[in-house]
Amino acid sequence: MTSSPYRRVLLKISGEAFCAEGGFGIEGEQLEQIASECVEVCRMGVELAVVVGGGNFIRGATFADKGHIPRVTADNMGMLATVLNALALQEMMEKLGQQTRVQSAVSVYSVCEPYIRRRAIRHLEKGRTIILAAGTGNPFFTTDTCAALRATEIQADLLMKATKVDGIYDADPKKDAAARQLHDITYEHVHHEKLRVMDLTAITLCMERKLPLVVFNGKKPGNIVRVLRGEKIGTRINP
Repeated sequence: MTSSPYRRVLLKISGEAFCAEGGFGIEGEQLEQIASECVEVCRMGVELAVVVGGGNFIRGATFADKGHIPRVTADNMGMLATVLNALALQEMMEKLGQQTRVQSAVSVYSVCEPYIRRRAIRHLEKGRTIILAAGTGNPFFTTDTCAALRATEIQADLLMKATKVDGIYDADPKKDAAARQLHDITYEHVHHEKLRVMDLTAITLCMERKLPLVVFNGKKPGNIVRVLRGEKIGTRINP
């Protein structure tokens, strides 16, 4: 079993990770890849919490604009979408042999537990993965903010954000061929250069709580485990 320098981590997975590029909903191949890597993390002896997004079904802010419905309603719909992803991930992880609990910030008592900080920590201590659904339970707050908040609450050693790009660049690599990837930066650098990593609330919380953050490409098989082995993957933001 490969060891890790980390005891407890929180992994933020976007909803788009559950389907192919440009896809919709949950696709079996992508789900199994995420689940198998999460299980491998647990077998390394790392306590793992996961926050899932819901963008493979609906994005609250976008749907509010295009659907002409109140943002609060659209965000509530987005929170429920994250519950779908969380339940799917739970079933796949348990099929692979890892005990898992889903905790939701909104009440869905018939399918998952409510989020209770002390209970979440106890699950981790017992070797169970916790999958955190429904964001913070409040509209207008992103799942990135939820990830920063929950990582702080459970006293995680590291926050990991799995994206579809290799890390943070000094320019948009899709528009600028000369864009350079940044490997080790500080939160002050993120603020000063206005780098689009997470929303400002999430970044501020991480900075204030001195929580290290790694942004990496979660679409590449094995990257989650590589980060936890201490390999130089993606971009690391240091307090």
